[in-house]
Amino acid sequence: MDSERPFEPESWTGALVLMAGFAGVLWVVQVLNAVDNYRLDRFGVKPRELDGLWGVVTMPFLHSSYGHLLSNTIPVVLIGWVLMLAGLSTWTMVTGLVVAGGGLLTWLVAPGDTVIVGASGMVFGWLGYLLARAYFSRRLRWIVVAVLVLIFFGTLLFGLFPTINSDVSWQAHICGFAAGVGAGALLHPRGEETRFISRAAVS
Repeated sequence: MDSERPFEPESWTGALVLMAGFAGVLWVVQVLNAVDNYRLDRFGVKPRELDGLWGVVTMPFLHSSYGHLLSNTIPVVLIGWVLMLAGLSTWTMVTGLVVAGGGLLTWLVAPGDTVIVGASGMVFGWLGYLLARAYFSRRLRWIVVAVLVLIFFGTLLFGLFPTINSDVSWQAHICGFAAGVGAGALLHPRGEETRFISRAAVS
């Protein structure tokens, strides 16, 4: 990394600042939503309802309570930070694939008559991508990153297991994770190096 440009997106400091700013946006939306008695949550994903498709894009920005967002904030900042170290372009592309792919899958398979909100599906997508990137690329640097992510955030994987009598959408977790793995397979085909990713990761 270029020590003379510490606030570049792919620098440790710059990536952390960007992700803190992203989390700040989530908190601003949360405050506005809470003041409005959580009426914005109606724009979450409504499975298999046409007017619920908007939620594919808006779901990560909406939360059902301050506690809900608080539980997502640290994973959003830190796992997003790890991904951002590959560059803003990579972060944007992976996030777009995860949000769109995971959101559409959630819309297809989640239980009907529900509204699903929260950034956890996106977080699981980022986690799935980081693990898939290591598996498909077989690059030592990314394998080490994946191992460290598992050490610090491996317990999140329990969120992929179905839960009974819970308001947690494990379907969104699984769908986001699957979309992240798909993004890793798409951007890092085995035996090849994706030029876009390679350029973005150059320090």
